[in-house]
Amino acid sequence: MTSSLAPTPMDPAPSVDRAVEIVAKIRVDGLRLDQYLVSVFPDYSRSVVQRVIANGGVAVNGKQAKSSHKIRHGDHIRVVPPEPTHPLPVAENIPIEILFEDEFLAVVNKPADMVVHPAKGHWSGTLVNALRFHFDHLSEINGDYRAGIVHRLDRDTSGVIIVAKEEQTHRDMSLLFEQRKVFKEYVALAAGVIDRDSDYIEGRIAHHPHDRIKMTVTDDEEDEDAKDACSYYEVIERFRGFTFVRVQPRTGRTHQIRVHLANIGHPVLADKVYSGRDRICLSDLVPGIDPEVDEVLLARQALHAFRLRFRHPRRGNLMEIEAPLPPEIQKTLTALRQHRKA
Repeated sequence: MTSSLAPTPMDPAPSVDRAVEIVAKIRVDGLRLDQYLVSVFPDYSRSVVQRVIANGGVAVNGKQAKSSHKIRHGDHIRVVPPEPTHPLPVAENIPIEILFEDEFLAVVNKPADMVVHPAKGHWSGTLVNALRFHFDHLSEINGDYRAGIVHRLDRDTSGVIIVAKEEQTHRDMSLLFEQRKVFKEYVALAAGVIDRDSDYIEGRIAHHPHDRIKMTVTDDEEDEDAKDACSYYEVIERFRGFTFVRVQPRTGRTHQIRVHLANIGHPVLADKVYSGRDRICLSDLVPGIDPEVDEVLLARQALHAFRLRFRHPRRGNLMEIEAPLPPEIQKTLTALRQHRKA
């Protein structure tokens, strides 16, 4: 789907050859069409998606549908977005670390402070711009703005991300994610000392009622926006006032790990949205340190997609790919071990 998903009554007719085709898979029976499309295209609000549907831009099994239409397993959904209002993403010579590559897919180590695909406020410098430079072919199944993108990481989350080079591989990988057959492991530095060595965090995640940027855990069973979410965590190392933790999300909700850790009182370090701070300095670990030797250790959220394990959708072999810890997280760990030993 493209970046300009919000038509108005004055918009020109959308180009039919730019349609995005979707087949509804498992666990969607009875879900409203607008809710389902928001889950498929999380960059867009429900009201924006509803305008697209009202303007005739969505068909289910060949017929125009309403927002309230109930989706069933196997439904064929066709979304025709309006013409883009911004130039299509161009190739940009942005260095990226390629962890694996064959003719079907690639796995890259996304750096922090990089948006995955063009969207409002970020029309260049994205991972897609970099991918277009480094690879001759990318899957166009999700449109030009998301070429090759099978799944996403938040802007300030670094680590392993899969890129599809052609359409069938993209479909197969998407199904593996939907069936929860892709093992994901993150590492994070969290505020406070987590007391249990390991545990599950279960909490339904929904959009925050007053802050459009944030997600929240809700107990409201009537909230149609809320989605079940589960994260397993295991403590790697404890420090005085901090914890280095491994997290394996069993579901893939927006901001899931960040929301779940914040909900148990241990937000990810330097996560401005959920912890209120956007950096960690040496003086935060060593009170009273000489200001002349103080330094910023971490200026982005301390969350890293460390490992992915999945069966190659075309070759069938088991893949396990890791992205090394970025220097700023390593530096913070070194400082914690030096100054905040448990």
